[in-house]
Amino acid sequence: MASYLESNQERFLSELLDWLRIPSVSADPKFHGDVLRAADYLKTRLEEVGVENVELCQTAGNPIVYGEKIIDPSLPTVLVYGHYDVQPADPYELWTSGPFDPVIKDGKIYARGACDDKGQVYMHVKAFEVLMQEGGVPCNIKIMIEGEEEVGSSNLGIFVRENKEKLKADVILISDTGMIANDTPSIEVGLRGLSYHEVEVTGPNRDLHSGLYGGAVANPINILCKMIASLHDENNHITIPGFYDNVDELSAEERAEMAKAPHSDDEFKQSIGLTDIHGEKGYSTLERVSIRPTLDVNGIWGGYTGEGAKTVIASKAYAKISMRLVPHQTSDEITALFQQHFESIAPASVTVKVKPHHGGEPVVTPTDSVAYKAAADAMETTFGKRPIPTRGGGSIPIVAMFKSELGLDTVLLGFGLDSDAIHSPNEHYGVFNFLKGIETIPHFYRNYAAAMVK
Repeated sequence: MASYLESNQERFLSELLDWLRIPSVSADPKFHGDVLRAADYLKTRLEEVGVENVELCQTAGNPIVYGEKIIDPSLPTVLVYGHYDVQPADPYELWTSGPFDPVIKDGKIYARGACDDKGQVYMHVKAFEVLMQEGGVPCNIKIMIEGEEEVGSSNLGIFVRENKEKLKADVILISDTGMIANDTPSIEVGLRGLSYHEVEVTGPNRDLHSGLYGGAVANPINILCKMIASLHDENNHITIPGFYDNVDELSAEERAEMAKAPHSDDEFKQSIGLTDIHGEKGYSTLERVSIRPTLDVNGIWGGYTGEGAKTVIASKAYAKISMRLVPHQTSDEITALFQQHFESIAPASVTVKVKPHHGGEPVVTPTDSVAYKAAADAMETTFGKRPIPTRGGGSIPIVAMFKSELGLDTVLLGFGLDSDAIHSPNEHYGVFNFLKGIETIPHFYRNYAAAMVK
């Protein structure tokens, strides 16, 4: 006899595709109505599966979808977090199918948000349905899904601080991360923090003719490129004074343990079209993308970029620059160091403005907790292998916020893959991963409830 999941997997997929058709892009105001539609869709689906007290909690920005199932106040409570907003789909021309016209090809769901994070959020909705159909939930479950994660979650902290009683729980469960491979399960136990800035370099008071003024006037684009280039030395070490002062240096034993995770530099290069590896001297690829801080230019522009030629010296040049942080760096510390340094290296011929955007703190979650063991046991049950604890290179700033505001640790039970092209054209999520998540999550709840009530 087929399990409830097996009997309903086509419907589960169809519902997810319907949700993915809603372009819930939080960064672009023209999609605001669609963001609200995505929240409504989720609210309806939660109500259908038996989640109670489902509501759209209004904020100064997009609503937070909240619901709960409290079966016994004396039992442990799990708070599930995720987000229903998605990244912009640009550049559209690089998609092989419409970013909001989801298709399943070669066992993968192609759409913006398929993995980050609608597909992974919807696993929790359907896992809840499976539990309800197979005897009920074994512990209390609260679900909080926001609509502003991709723009910095500026209103989530306010909501959390104002609703601590509503959100009272024993652990946070998040599926907004990934694992090593479909045959190598893993659980992320660390995340990098973030410090994000926009910089503006101004030279003359207007765009100038490059023949009449070239050679006598500082070109803001040239200056900006030199300033950015100076932020790394020949060993790809970040040159901001004080940047590494508080970096947590792992021991040789810890680095050796990390090296046990399966990895091939050749496969890594091939997967993203590289001919060679690049990064901070003295560290492996896995270390560079997890336990080491970074500085990257995320965008740069200025001057004339249209068709043909226009010989001008631009008045202004701009760049967006982000830094990934590791324990024990803080976003406030690095933001101040970056701003001070970047302004100090500008020549007198230009003026520089540094505008900080959002930041977030790095975190390391315990691997000896009841919740982590419940998640590891759940993965071992469904994958047939014990998951490997890994450090993730991305940032989920709210994990540190949950710890500081609610006093709760987080379990990062993600099922995505590095190859899923999140934030890029042709984002996708494996049907295997979606269904495996739905299969695994109920085991987590059962394991956790059983361990906590002993």
